[in-house]
Amino acid sequence: MKKFTASDASALVVWLIPIAYLLFMMSSLPASVPMHYNLSGTVDRYGNKSEFLFIQIAMQGVALLVYLLLKFLPAIDPKKKVSYGESTFQKLGLGLIIFLSALNIAIIFGALHHGFNMEKVILPIVGLLLAFIGNIMNSIKPNYFAGIRTPWTLESEDTWKATHRLAGKIWFAGGILLTILMLLMPPVAAKIVFTSIIAIMVFIPVIYSYVYFKKHQL
Repeated sequence: MKKFTASDASALVVWLIPIAYLLFMMSSLPASVPMHYNLSGTVDRYGNKSEFLFIQIAMQGVALLVYLLLKFLPAIDPKKKVSYGESTFQKLGLGLIIFLSALNIAIIFGALHHGFNMEKVILPIVGLLLAFIGNIMNSIKPNYFAGIRTPWTLESEDTWKATHRLAGKIWFAGGILLTILMLLMPPVAAKIVFTSIIAIMVFIPVIYSYVYFKKHQL
């Protein structure tokens, strides 16, 4: 049986914040609530309070399930590799709880304030999440659940380590850069830059894992 840790307590507090915020502001929500935002960050569909409440509860439910999955990964890992990096997965779970709770708070705030540009909040938050993942990526041990899982990193532990050292630096720098640019750039340019940087962050480690494996295989 897993113990209830300080990390669990922190995650629980963060998880409860958007729920408390929603319950406190429920009476202030308009009859017609924003339900979906387009790529420009503006509302393109409205719904009633009940539908909005259901979606918020569902999002927090997903956040909780993700955290619990990461916490109990060692129990379902067939080769027990996750147990060697268990603390890293706990940090990742806490980071995801913070990200999803911040996202929910932004959505609730947007529902309360007409004309709020959701894109100016969501994209920088994503950038911070990517920087956080990059900061801990070098600590992720070989596993089947998280990290740069290519045929070459899963085949060779050396390739895994080398790839995640590089990916950690790229993701941290890319996440910080995205956060800054998304706050400063106009919406159209921001979407193009966001997509381009994400593609670079993904493809460079994947290609590097193949090149490193081919260069160092016996």
